[in-house]
Amino acid sequence: MRIDFTVNGSQETADDVWEGESLLYLLRERVGLPGAKNACEQGECGSCTVYLDGTPVCSCLVAAGQVQGRSVRTVEGLADGDKLDPMQQAFVEAGAVQCGFCTPGLIVQAHDLIERVPNPSDVEIREALAGNLCRCTGYEKILDAVRMAAERKAAK
Repeated sequence: MRIDFTVNGSQETADDVWEGESLLYLLRERVGLPGAKNACEQGECGSCTVYLDGTPVCSCLVAAGQVQGRSVRTVEGLADGDKLDPMQQAFVEAGAVQCGFCTPGLIVQAHDLIERVPNPSDVEIREALAGNLCRCTGYEKILDAVRMAAERKAAK
């Protein structure tokens, strides 16, 4: 099957997509966007989180055929050219990046949170990130990064 969709603002076409193919596979293997990570393939870890029509989803659980005519935004699409998104920058500055496997999904989910809740409490941050698992940290630096990005956004 052929799929036409938008990724990070650019129109994409994928040919010969098979019925069981996931959005995650489509993004990583056909479009060449490796940001979303393939970890559990069951929607349990959040490493593959991307925006689909503005809503965060686990791309491993979305059939590629479901994105026909729709818009996808990946962690790569948060940056403005070479300029990192404030959430991406905060993760770097706070030292919230360890092995990096969970980082893209955490950044997308945290980005969505501060878009919806400009000044989230620690409880709101923890609830928003509850579906994203990190095996390397105690989450404190991740929480610091989200707080830092939210503060910077509020100061603008």
